[in-house]
Amino acid sequence: MATDYYSVLGIGRDASQDQIKKAFRRLARELHPDVNPDPKTQERFKEINAAYEVLSDPQKKQVYDLGGDPLSQAGGGQGAGGFGAGFGNFSDIMDAFFGTASQRGPRSRTRRGQDAMIRLDIELNEAAFGTTKDIQVDTAVVCTTCSGEGAAPGTSAQTCDMCRGRGEVSQVTRSFLGQVMTSRPCPQCQGFGTVVPTPCHECAGDGRIRSRRTLTVKIPAGVDNGTRIQLAGEGEVGPGGGPAGDLYVEIHEVAHSVFQRRGDDLHCTVTIPMTAAALGTKCPLETLDGVEEIDVRPGTQSGQSIPLHQRGVTHLRGGGRGDLIVHVEVQTPSKLDPDQEELLRRLAKLRGEERPTGQFQPGQQGLFSRLKDAFNGR
Repeated sequence: MATDYYSVLGIGRDASQDQIKKAFRRLARELHPDVNPDPKTQERFKEINAAYEVLSDPQKKQVYDLGGDPLSQAGGGQGAGGFGAGFGNFSDIMDAFFGTASQRGPRSRTRRGQDAMIRLDIELNEAAFGTTKDIQVDTAVVCTTCSGEGAAPGTSAQTCDMCRGRGEVSQVTRSFLGQVMTSRPCPQCQGFGTVVPTPCHECAGDGRIRSRRTLTVKIPAGVDNGTRIQLAGEGEVGPGGGPAGDLYVEIHEVAHSVFQRRGDDLHCTVTIPMTAAALGTKCPLETLDGVEEIDVRPGTQSGQSIPLHQRGVTHLRGGGRGDLIVHVEVQTPSKLDPDQEELLRRLAKLRGEERPTGQFQPGQQGLFSRLKDAFNGR
């Protein structure tokens, strides 16, 4: 009884060529000997291969549909005993397992270059307001001697005599499944299809050389540690003089001696004496915008903060700036002379009578002034 090839592939007699191919690919992935070495599975694989050989060929399919035996009439067909036309070329196997045929033909000597990255150190004020920097980059550029061709001046690449320009060589091997044709890159030209008998002496046939050049980079306001600026086409030139990759400049902000950055806000600490915190004072502070006076109100406690709005770092995206947060640290004297100690004792006695509003009672203001003069004159 003749084999029902449609049943072998699990399709109907009205199946299209696309449906036949999909059914074969699905079964081949499940039953291929490299995946499932069970002898029964191998027999099953031979059956689907024979079915595909017949049904994928319009002429053989017509003979089969009319009741004939297309494999015996094909003359030299492998039938169910081997790969035959089911895997007539190696691309059918690749198509079955990966869903696409293998690439054919020589590969190009010209390829895109790799991306490159360098680190750039900048100061806080440069990050806050933006700047322009000149940087030196050591990357691959097109060889000026051969203009990227790789061949010495006056010579050129020649067709490979082993693969005749195809970039690959084929080999037929026999296995228990029959004959299998495989292709591999040509060992003489490495798959390029051409050879360079006389390479350029400057670039050794690569089509590119290393060179140091200077680039001007615009640093936008608001950049932070780790920010990367992309310079398209300024990276490594590709082999064979191919298009250059991109250059990425990674920002590294140098630590500031006064300010600590948290996002777009800046933080700093000012230390004032106890008397200044009690009486209030104005403290000059060098900000990114110049010298400004910090208004310390009477009764300020250690750890309190004073915000200066719009004195921080410019927002990288959107308008405006962050804030400058001034943290106040009240300094308590560690050593007192007799006069200072006496004044503090009198103050402590007076503060025992002070109202809970935190305001000075009569006599305290003058005593604080004397304390301030005493500490400042120490």
